[in-house]
Amino acid sequence: MRSRLLKSALEMVEPTWGKILSKQSNEALAGIRVIELGQMISAPYCAKLFADFGADVIKVEAPASTGLPGDLSRHWGPFPSDEPHLEKSGTFFFLNTNKRSVTLDVAQEKGRAILKKLLAQADVLIENCHPGQMREWGLDFAALQKINPRLVMISITPFGQTGPYCDWKGYDLNAYHLSGASHRYCGRPGEAPLEHGTFAADFFGAISAATWGLAAVYGRSLVAQNAEGGGQQLDVSCAEAIAAAFVGGQNIGGYAQDGKFEHRTGVGMPLGAPATIVPCKDGYVWMLALEPGQWNGLAKVMGNPEWMQLDLFQDMYARAQNADAIYPMLQEWTMEHSKQEIMDLCQANGCPVTAVYNVAEAAAQEHLKVREYLVHLAHPHLGTIPTLGAPFKLPKSPGGPKRPAPLLGEHNQEVYGEMLSQDAALLTTWKRDGII
Repeated sequence: MRSRLLKSALEMVEPTWGKILSKQSNEALAGIRVIELGQMISAPYCAKLFADFGADVIKVEAPASTGLPGDLSRHWGPFPSDEPHLEKSGTFFFLNTNKRSVTLDVAQEKGRAILKKLLAQADVLIENCHPGQMREWGLDFAALQKINPRLVMISITPFGQTGPYCDWKGYDLNAYHLSGASHRYCGRPGEAPLEHGTFAADFFGAISAATWGLAAVYGRSLVAQNAEGGGQQLDVSCAEAIAAAFVGGQNIGGYAQDGKFEHRTGVGMPLGAPATIVPCKDGYVWMLALEPGQWNGLAKVMGNPEWMQLDLFQDMYARAQNADAIYPMLQEWTMEHSKQEIMDLCQANGCPVTAVYNVAEAAAQEHLKVREYLVHLAHPHLGTIPTLGAPFKLPKSPGGPKRPAPLLGEHNQEVYGEMLSQDAALLTTWKRDGII
């Protein structure tokens, strides 16, 4: 009786909740409809997290008439044999599984009118466009809220929607370095910081956006008590996401207390040893043996050499002060063994050492196979190829890639027919006019 009352109440204040509860699916986000207006990494990865757990994600891409069709990542690669092809980009393939693709020129007024009709039926808009561009197009949150008061708009930008930097031009590395992270990480003391180079700001921003965007979706019924519809805009600054994840913790607390903060340390940890990357017979291992039990486990693996038995070296701080002497002796041993051998021996003796794998070696790990983290998907242009599975495990509602990234405009007829009741003749007209 209680569950029926809950369902009825939710259907009255939050129609999507009713759809989710009634939909016969074990997917966690089934019943949520998402429109993605994204390029490259941050918005597409955020939308992928929704799509891989059951949300219906419709990706809006530029048509051929614009001169640069599709998401920019379609042009980015990597491509098989380094031959560019709109449907063969590895970056696009990874970031857009389980989505549907439609083409639409939102730079045209007619295109924006069509987009607004799609948004009127959506739960979420995920976008990483420049804030000024969205205002110029009339696609800012104030305008969209009038069309759909229930819409949750997830906006991911380098610097956020407000503040003196909000209209600046910027990319992933701009956001990363603005946060102060490069002063703390990546590089040797006294030398220039190194570029991070892994789209860290975009990915951290995307994960933050997916987490709190989903909270906003499920919180609409509560927000609606004080605001019509319950929709709201989630403003995600990638620089701030990096600042919280990379710079926070020790640095913010320390600086607030006494004006001190950590600096780049180069290779290894300055306060404890061994804690660094060490070369070995066939590559490198990450060696971490700080606690006495870990250090003694490493000593056992190495045959308990006399120098490792000194009482002085039972303390990780003392070892750090003598790192210049310790590391060469450790390296003499590691250079006689492979990284897999070192890892297996050390782990068996309570010492957290891991091999430093390259990408090919990582992909071949038995551990990832057992966890089903690598998924093989069939694609009409790429054939059957592997991609990464879901990074989160939900046993009762498992997610992950089930369908490959869509072809450009693959779902035009399906989506425009289903959501806008447009027939093929009108779609032909739209295509002739360069709208789709």
